[in-house]
Amino acid sequence: MSDAPAPTAPIHAPAGVGMLRGARTFPEAARQALGDPQLRHNLGHATATIREKRANVVAEVADWAELRNAGQAIKSATMATLDEQLVRLEHQVTAAGGVVHWASDADSANEIVARLVRETGSREVVKVKSMATQEIGLNNALAQAGIDAYETDLAELIVQLGDDLPSHILVPAIHRNRAEIRNLFLRAIPGIDPGLTDNPSALAAAARRHLRQRFLSAKVAVSGANFAVAETGTLCVVESEGNGRMCLTLPDTLITVMGIEKVVPSWRDLEVFLQLLPRSSTGERMNPYTSLWTGVHRGDGPRAVHLVLLDNGRTSVLADQVGRDALNCIRCSACLNVCPVYQRTGGHAYGSVYPGPIGAILSPQLTGIEHNASLPYASTLCGACYDVCPVKIDIPSILVHLRAQDVEVKRARRDVPTPEAIAMAAAAWTMTDDRRWSRAQRSSRLARLVGRRRNKARGLIRSLPGPLAAWTVARDAPRPPAETFREWWARERGRDGQRR
Repeated sequence: MSDAPAPTAPIHAPAGVGMLRGARTFPEAARQALGDPQLRHNLGHATATIREKRANVVAEVADWAELRNAGQAIKSATMATLDEQLVRLEHQVTAAGGVVHWASDADSANEIVARLVRETGSREVVKVKSMATQEIGLNNALAQAGIDAYETDLAELIVQLGDDLPSHILVPAIHRNRAEIRNLFLRAIPGIDPGLTDNPSALAAAARRHLRQRFLSAKVAVSGANFAVAETGTLCVVESEGNGRMCLTLPDTLITVMGIEKVVPSWRDLEVFLQLLPRSSTGERMNPYTSLWTGVHRGDGPRAVHLVLLDNGRTSVLADQVGRDALNCIRCSACLNVCPVYQRTGGHAYGSVYPGPIGAILSPQLTGIEHNASLPYASTLCGACYDVCPVKIDIPSILVHLRAQDVEVKRARRDVPTPEAIAMAAAAWTMTDDRRWSRAQRSSRLARLVGRRRNKARGLIRSLPGPLAAWTVARDAPRPPAETFREWWARERGRDGQRR
């Protein structure tokens, strides 16, 4: 992990970007999630399965480390020339018969998509799974405009039918088990076989029958994009079910909403990511469906192709020399599957469409740290997320960077220092003087006397009195040792440093 530079000025962006409705702070939401044993079981089982699959297919690649280095280098170079790559992409898409729209924020993007749908005369759209459209709240915006949006990804369909919220980047319904999905289908899908079982094949078949007519009748489709190749103006969607391929080929009009960070300069760059992404996300050697389209082609695919390039706070993120690496994310979700915090709380606790470690650094930057101040603290800083990230985003360092921003924001708002700030200042004063530090170490033994309900076997203090209880309300504190290191050193080696 590299040392993070001093924090830059706080980032500001429209409040509510990418936030789920009724979102609470992470500690509040996490406390409720931790009380749901079924949720923890569902998450633990699913993430363990994905982790094992990923580890197996990654182990097959002899040059995996070099691939990660290449992915990181391509992304960093692209972000350094993002303006040039986007202009190049626009030129190539337009030359191929597509239309490019620029959206500065969520409201602008929603207005563009709603207008394009209305112009076709249609009042419904089929959708490919898309984080960008979730971020801007497109489905709600279309509903307000009198347009029905139908999710076609199986997990997204489960979320939509249950009037639920996604809880994972790759598997939005990871918090539900098969029995829950079966009961949901029986309640929400008209004309479904009452004898439906919770066998995965049976559930998938039921969803397929439900969606078939939507695919055949839809005139407009809305998608996201995993990548866009500036070299040729080609857009790319990777998926596992085939629903995306249906949406991208059958309708007359295709509207793609894409975050501006998804562009890559060339096809050779795309090759790297098409090796990194499937192994890191679904634990597969390649995606079952990789769809690529370039503009409009007579007699093949949609007759009208639109690309909405979404900023929505991304240029503000780009301005932060430390935080900008969050834009390198390729949405594989590997960091979620190894995160001990996510595995116990689930995605809903993050209050954002981007949960887990990547959400803890991306959401606060898109919205402004003051609107997501609790998310950078939703981590143990164990570093597992960095170890598995296919483009080597140093998430722990960015978390520390954002925590520093949060401290600066709060400090600027207060005339009187907080108890925590006073305690940290006192600790700094103590640690800068040898004699003060020695006395403080000796006095720490008092904690052995004031700690109540100790776990003697593990040497832990379960609760502390007064203000110190703020620490032990959520975690145990280690009992201070019987002697300090300096005392041990003097006893073992004496003042001359020689072992006795």
